[in-house]
Amino acid sequence: MTAAPPAPHPALAEPERNVGRVWIGGITTAMLGLYMAFFTPIQVLLPLQLAAIDEDGKVAAFGLVTGVGALVAVVANPVAGALSDRTTGRFGRRHPWTLGGVALGAAALCLLGTQTTVLGVLVCWCLAQAALNAGYASLNAGIPDHVPVRQRAVVSGWIGFPQALGLVVGAVIVTMLVTGLASGYAVIGIGALAMALPFVLSTPDPPLPRRARPAFSWKALLDTFWVSPKAHPDFAWAWFTRFLVMLGNATGTLYLLYFLDDAVGYPNPEEGVLILTLLYTGGVIATAVAGGIVSDRIGRRKALVTASSVVITAAALILVFWHTWPAAIAAAAIMGAGFGVYLSVDQALITQVLPAATDRAKDLGIINIASTVPQVLGPALAAPIIAGFGGYAGLYAVAAGVTLLGGILVWPIKSVP
Repeated sequence: MTAAPPAPHPALAEPERNVGRVWIGGITTAMLGLYMAFFTPIQVLLPLQLAAIDEDGKVAAFGLVTGVGALVAVVANPVAGALSDRTTGRFGRRHPWTLGGVALGAAALCLLGTQTTVLGVLVCWCLAQAALNAGYASLNAGIPDHVPVRQRAVVSGWIGFPQALGLVVGAVIVTMLVTGLASGYAVIGIGALAMALPFVLSTPDPPLPRRARPAFSWKALLDTFWVSPKAHPDFAWAWFTRFLVMLGNATGTLYLLYFLDDAVGYPNPEEGVLILTLLYTGGVIATAVAGGIVSDRIGRRKALVTASSVVITAAALILVFWHTWPAAIAAAAIMGAGFGVYLSVDQALITQVLPAATDRAKDLGIINIASTVPQVLGPALAAPIIAGFGGYAGLYAVAAGVTLLGGILVWPIKSVP
């Protein structure tokens, strides 16, 4: 009679008990703080700071700073995740990286607010991106570490809507509640740290014993960043579909200001972007948790991912045919509603196709590349389309097609219903 294999260590075992409201509230608050720290500088603080440094060269400088920062995020997230996967110690695998990453990120943001040269802004923003992504990688791994499959979509919904809400809250803070760039950066950074502390201090993080840690070498670590599509086809399909949907989203939203100015003729395009952002955020908040609840109750992911992608596609198609302010309002609300469902359900699906429990944070970091790279590729694709391939109608047609393709290609995934 063959002996049963030993049970995995609690830090690596598949979760069985539902997490409670305190745990969900803690990680949601921590994620909101991180998203504020990520998006508020990009949307508000960095453009103002670079304009003050070099008014004539602000566009090129902003592209340089955000582009290099995005590349840093692409590398830092999976590297920090891989190191988190291998961390041993009585404080656990994730919490030290969450707290340390957010603390260093807050310090980098405070330093960023004092810079008076483009080079200084570039260096400090890259430091902030590296540190904040380390915190994000470990925090994001809390879902597969602690949440059972039957609850993952609803919890993913709770941590998904702060992605949209963080931008709005951060913008309100730095434009209405504080004055000055330095104080804006400091409040956002310190606020992110304060919002992460309750989760780190009040939730368990089982330590990983040394005997359960994979053998470490830098070569072995680098080798883990290649996840073979042949050996893990479901993971590969999940990565590719996330990339396509995020590319469609980035292509369609990054030129929204210019769309309102050039195509719609809206008299105050900056105000228009704010209004559309609020409508989009409202749509995300309204559907993210609700979509997760439906997915968990029916036990299905792929159909809802496809349905949400179709809704996002419909929103983009509105802007293909109607370049009017009412059409833009409708598209923003519809896109937000679709994206809210997508965020929660697709994130739950992804946690179910991770190749190994020992590499959860690293593999989620690789998935995060599929969300980050489109932010760099989006402008590169959008500019030539607008200039020579159909203008804004062509831009939103491409966004619709790419998004729809991403929603359809989720079906080859075999291990998730």
